[in-house]
This record gives sequence, C-alpha cells and structure tokens, in this order.
Amino acid sequence: MLYGFLTYTFIGWLLLCLPSFHKQAVSALDSLFIATSAISTTGLVTVSVFDTYNWLGQLVVMLLFQIGGIGYMTFTSFVLLSKKSPLTHWHQRVLNAEFSMPKGFEIKDFLKSVIIFTIVIETLGALSFYIAFTQAGVDHNFAIWSSVYHSVSAFCTAGFGLYNDSFEQFADNSFINTIISVLAICGSLGFIVVTDLWNRISGKATAITYTTKTIFGVITLLLTIGTFMIYFFEPSVSHIGENKLMASFFQSMTALTTVGFNTVPLGSFSLGVMLVVIFLMYVGASPSGTGGGMKSTTLTALIAIMWNRIRNNKQVTFFGKVIPLERLYVATSVFMLYASVIFISTFLLAMTEEFPLHQILFETTSAIGTVGLSTGITGNLTAWGKVVIIFVMFVGRLGVLTFGLAILARRKEIIERADEGDLAV
Repeated sequence: MLYGFLTYTFIGWLLLCLPSFHKQAVSALDSLFIATSAISTTGLVTVSVFDTYNWLGQLVVMLLFQIGGIGYMTFTSFVLLSKKSPLTHWHQRVLNAEFSMPKGFEIKDFLKSVIIFTIVIETLGALSFYIAFTQAGVDHNFAIWSSVYHSVSAFCTAGFGLYNDSFEQFADNSFINTIISVLAICGSLGFIVVTDLWNRISGKATAITYTTKTIFGVITLLLTIGTFMIYFFEPSVSHIGENKLMASFFQSMTALTTVGFNTVPLGSFSLGVMLVVIFLMYVGASPSGTGGGMKSTTLTALIAIMWNRIRNNKQVTFFGKVIPLERLYVATSVFMLYASVIFISTFLLAMTEEFPLHQILFETTSAIGTVGLSTGITGNLTAWGKVVIIFVMFVGRLGVLTFGLAILARRKEIIERADEGDLAV
C-alpha cells in the first residue's frame, strides 16, 4: 500500500508539472501538494485548481482522487475477478490491509459491491448535479464537466471543487446541499455497510452485522450533536436565515464525512464551535469507505473501553456484544498515533508559521483526517509548512497504523519470553 500510493502520487505529480496541463505557471511544490491532496482525497489546496490547471490537469486531479477514494487495488482486482482469474496472494494481502472487514465477508462479493455502488452513485450524482447547476444558472457546457467532477469528488469525500469559494455561493440552494450530503454520506458510511445492506436485501444474509448497526448509530449521534452545536452556538450561520438548520447540518456533515466542502467561511467560526468541528474531523468517517479520520468504530471501541473500566467489567462489551481484544488494540493504537501526528505536525508548523495556534491545529487535523476544510491559511503556508502538510495528508490516507506497520513492523514474528513487570497506572 505504501509503495502503491507513493507511485500514484509521483505519477500524478509529474503530470501536473507538465506545462501543457497548466492555465498559468505553478511551482513543482504546489503541484506535489495538489497531487498528494488528491490521492489522499483531502482537498486542501495551495493554488486554485480551476485557475491553475486546464481541463487535462483537472482530469488528472479527478482521476487521482477517484483512485484514492475507492482504493488503488480495487479496480484491477475487480477486472481480474470479472475475467474469472483468481486473485493472487499478494492481491488479497493488499486488499485486506486496505479494507478492514468483519468476519464472514467475501472479498469477491465485497469488490463487486464497491465497483457497482461507486458507478451507480456517481452517475446519479452527476445527473442530479447537472439539473441543479443548470437551474442555478451555470453555463450548460461547464455544468456538464462540473457535475461529473463534483459528483466524483463528493462521493470520494475529496473536497476538490471548481469554485474558489467551495460551495459558499450555493449556501441557500437546498438541492445542491442535499446532493452533496447524500453523496458524502454514501461514501463515508463505507462499503461494509453497502455490502451488508445488499446482502440483507438480496436474502444472502438474515440480518445486518453488528458493525453496520454500530456505524449507523454513531454517525447519526455525532451528526445530531454537531448540527445542534453549530445551530445554537455559532453566530456566523445566523445571517443565512431560514436555511440556518441546513447550513448547520452541512458544516457538521462535511467535517464528519471528511468531504471537505463548506457553505459558510470556517475562518469566522467561534473558537468553541471550531473545537467541535476539529473533534468531528478527528473522528471522521467509517472503515472501508471513502472518508478519512480515526473512524467512528474506533471511537466506539474507546468509549466501550472507558465505560467497561468504570463499571469494573472484566470484558469490554458494547450493546451486549464482546469486542475482541485485537480490535481494542487497534483502536487504542490508532487513537494514540493520530494524536501523536497531530501534536508533532502542529508543533512543527507553530515553529515556522505565523498563524494562530487554533488555525494551525485546525489545518493539521484536517490534513490527517483527509478532510480538506481550512480556515484559509493553506495558500499562505511556507515551503516548509507545505512539506509538513503533504506528509500528514499522505499518512492520513494510508492510515497511521498502516504507515507505522509499513515502516516499523517486523517481517517475521519473533517469539520471545520476557519477565513480567508490574506497571502502576
């Protein structure tokens, strides 16, 4: 996975450096930033994609976040399976690393649902966008390309747009807001949920899995809390009037699903509400989806650990089910690794950049969660600051735990006996 995403990033960078892909000159570092942001489906940009790159350049960016959204191994594996060719052991290992799946899921059925669902949703999204954009007065020819581009971007939770103000000009357009929300939620819920629901509808399974129930519950709860906090405590959404609830939901949704579009300038948010948005970006979407972040199921496992420890239970349970110890190890490791990356990158940027700490923290959390929301400082980062964010975005897409395993894990398991030492905690 590490080498695969590095390769795609490098190829995308080389293409975006070609003058024939430009409308105006752009530095190699900025092109690397855009390529990394696209493959990681983040959406942070140091230059305007629409003003800097021509149609070919924009197409390269779109292909990068399409690959980043559904996984770089997904399409080739699907082609092999459609030709009745068995997946190699190497293919299966990479896919299992890229998609965290509960027991009982067949990789063949899973890949099929990923490809079909992606094509269907993005096609419906593009058609809906075209109707919405033409109704909003967008030119016919541009509306076609804009519809395809934003449909893929929204479903892959990439946050890349062809409008320099994201979707602020469409803040009161309920149709466009709804399309983005549906696409982003479909992508961020994860292909586990899609496969699970399809198996239930088609009769392959008698009930949806425990993972799907947990994902639905946690995402609904967090979306409700985020919308409530923004609606009642954020003054900057008040001017929207009757669409205040829609705007509050949209900013909550865009942070949690990591889609990265916004209809309200986030730089004007109060510190308290900005902290809520940072928390939503930190948690992020669900496993095996197009979104980033720590994942909703990781938060669930952490809450279960804390709750059962307080109750003095011997086993960690959640909604009557025992969570396996291996999953708990993963959850705590991901939580600590995410916190470590945010702390270190925030420290490094605080030493080199002249922005307030809360804006730097917002930027680093957005990068590691592959969200793409910004308070407006991305384009003004120093060269060193851009390098830091590039690294953080790449690690965020690969996954902090996967990145750590790729760099530090032993190739062969070493069994060694160690003396037990009691550690007071």
